[in-house]
Amino acid sequence: MAGSKFYVGLEIGTSKVCIVVGEARPDGAIKILGVGQFPAAGVRKGEVVDPEAVQTCLHEALVNAEERAGVDIGTVYLSVSGSHVHGVNNRGTLTISDEEVEIGIEDLDEVKKIARDVAIPKENGFIHSIVSHYYVDGQEKVLNPLGMLGRTLEADYHIIHGVKTRIQNSIRSVRETSLEIEDIVFSPVASSQVVLDREAKNLGALLLDIGGGTTDYICMVDNAVEASGCIGLGGDHITNDIALVLKIPLARAEKLKVTSGSASLKNLVEREIPIEGETGKMISQRLLNEIMHARVAELLNVVKERLDEQGLRGRLGKGVYITGGSSLMRGIDKVAEEILELPVHRGGESTMSGPTALFENPQYATCVGLIRYAQLLDEQRPASGPLSRLGQKFEKLFRAKS
Repeated sequence: MAGSKFYVGLEIGTSKVCIVVGEARPDGAIKILGVGQFPAAGVRKGEVVDPEAVQTCLHEALVNAEERAGVDIGTVYLSVSGSHVHGVNNRGTLTISDEEVEIGIEDLDEVKKIARDVAIPKENGFIHSIVSHYYVDGQEKVLNPLGMLGRTLEADYHIIHGVKTRIQNSIRSVRETSLEIEDIVFSPVASSQVVLDREAKNLGALLLDIGGGTTDYICMVDNAVEASGCIGLGGDHITNDIALVLKIPLARAEKLKVTSGSASLKNLVEREIPIEGETGKMISQRLLNEIMHARVAELLNVVKERLDEQGLRGRLGKGVYITGGSSLMRGIDKVAEEILELPVHRGGESTMSGPTALFENPQYATCVGLIRYAQLLDEQRPASGPLSRLGQKFEKLFRAKS
């Protein structure tokens, strides 16, 4: 590993704690060196509720990752999630003084500060401030106003914020294992780096990262983030519904969901399915699918409502990309197409290489996306020490080719 540059992505999810180690190559490609994962405990709906349990899981995942990658891990990029995370759009407007008609870097910093002057709950802090578009004296969608002549500089920003204490609980859990955090990243911001290509970002796409306890989303149009957020529904809620209806343990409900269930009600084959471990107990295929469909439809209708509130559904030329562990559920893409009335694609990480096909699985999109995110950040700024970068986001990430 001498002379090599490697990055580490860490996701503390509802279902699993996952660490991915990736090596950046001179041509910009990333080679996955290894992965460590362990079933999650102490996490509910993407948030830490039992730090000691999380630290135990994290330690196991860390040991596995170090052994498989053959490196000692000291710093990580940490994804954050939770229904407390919200996105908001705001415009900053700056009048350039007569003495400084040419727009300088200090003007860009100032218009960013103005755009960030938006009302958020006092308990919240900024996670990302991502520029969407610049305007100079009314000229629209200026890519880089630095050095241009103008009297009025405007900037549209997408600001992602969340409850500080909830984010700090995740940060503290990581630090207790002697790891340092290079940066925190909202999960779909990371996933979008490997799931959405340039065309999707330009023509308009919604990324849905459907996990065990939450569904994170980010909506991009014209290479800009237009909406983001988190919905407190995921695959575990479907498992819980099946367990409640059938009065069976969660583990058996999960296996039934994965092996025999579908979220779609179309093309049903009428049959009776035996429930493993429950002698003589059966469930009809129709009932199982109806249970799953009800919760998936609830989730997707929330997504539809949020898109329609901002008038975004008609602007998504490339449609919807679904990723995350629960995107593997049979029929979920068909239901999404019906409810959202948009084409639906399953996300994958085709730009990565590694020792196994493990990383083609969408449940690793966030961790692999963290590797890409870290690589792009380092290409655009001078080196700096761990923790000094927390809260600093670079807008070109969303214009780079994934």
